[in-house]
Parts: sequence; structure tokens; C-alpha cells
Amino acid sequence: MTIFPPDPDFEALHLELARLRAERGWTYDELAARSGLARRTLIEIEQGRTIGTLKSWHALAHALGTPLDELFGALCHGHEPPQPMSG
Repeated sequence: MTIFPPDPDFEALHLELARLRAERGWTYDELAARSGLARRTLIEIEQGRTIGTLKSWHALAHALGTPLDELFGALCHGHEPPQPMSG
């Protein structure tokens, strides 16, 4: 029997991005300047119109000073993230 993981909560990820940006008081223009991403790309990612690439999320994590694993932790909102396998 195959057990599938729960679906990732992309809405929680977008909300976490919005929260982190607002917490710093940054506009889309400020985050764009700090991340090297286009303003339009940021808006589309934050508003959930696109998921973005791993490269864009990496740039956002660095710009926000947040470890990528903590930022992506929002994907597991409402369920337990996978635990390391014991050997």
C-alpha cells in the first residue's frame, strides 16, 4: 500500500511571504531591489498566481534573511512535516 503525503499548502507559503515582507515594512519595490526579482514576479508569487521557481524562492529567502527551510516550512501548514528516517 502506498501512502501519499498531504498536498503542500501553497496558500500558507504565499501568506508567509506576505507576512515577512510586511513585518519588515517593505514594498514590492524594496523586496524586488533586495532579491533581484522583478516587481511583477513578486506580486504574482505573493498573490498565488504563480508558484515561482526554486531559484526565485532562494533569492527571496536570502533577501528576507530567512532560511529557505523555514520559509518552505509553511508548505506543511496543517500537517506534520516529514520526519528524518532513522537508520
